[in-house]
Amino acid sequence: MIKVIGFDADDTLWVNEPNYQYTEIEFCRIMQPWLSQEITSHELFSTEMANLELYGFGAKGFVLSMLETAVRVSENQISANDLSGIIQLGKELLDKDVELLEGVKSILESLQGKCRIILATKGDLLDQERKLRKSGLESYFHHIEIMSDKTESHYLKLLAHLEIEPHEFMMVGNSLKSDILPVLNLGGFGVHVPYHTTWQHEQTDHFPENPNFAQIPELSKLPGHLKNYEIHY
Repeated sequence: MIKVIGFDADDTLWVNEPNYQYTEIEFCRIMQPWLSQEITSHELFSTEMANLELYGFGAKGFVLSMLETAVRVSENQISANDLSGIIQLGKELLDKDVELLEGVKSILESLQGKCRIILATKGDLLDQERKLRKSGLESYFHHIEIMSDKTESHYLKLLAHLEIEPHEFMMVGNSLKSDILPVLNLGGFGVHVPYHTTWQHEQTDHFPENPNFAQIPELSKLPGHLKNYEIHY
């Protein structure tokens, strides 16, 4: 019996990773006097990973990592004008319009009144709140949880707040690593909805062999998949 269905936000309900990829390409162009695009991307990712514990996930940490990478690989030679350009890239990323993925509103509407629907996402609080506000989806959710990360311990805290057991919870998302595997490990249900591009940190070779796991090609297939379960509000 499923009492709560959780939805990831970025690249599950709306476009996210392509915006970061565009910003990274523009950053690499600024860094062309020092490094190729491939090496710049590698250096930026290394900086992001080193800073993850300090900055967490989200656009602001990404911008700070771009600036740090630029100063380091240029050996402090990058101009103030170019640094300003990188800051502007970050502001544009933070101010992007929210582009909903196809059919999202109709899917959420179809679940209204059948069970509790929550949003469970991770990243920078202000950035995620802004995207949610721009999305126009806020009213669909019984609860909104913006996590610093998505680990088993984070999900356990969420489930305790919702006053449900893991086997009463289903998580829907595009990331096996963050959205699906931790929930399956706790005894919950996971529905993977692949997106055409995934951030390198979220990629995993582990594909679960678990009766509580399912993969659907697109979110529009979720209502049909849910017919296999007893849904209880």
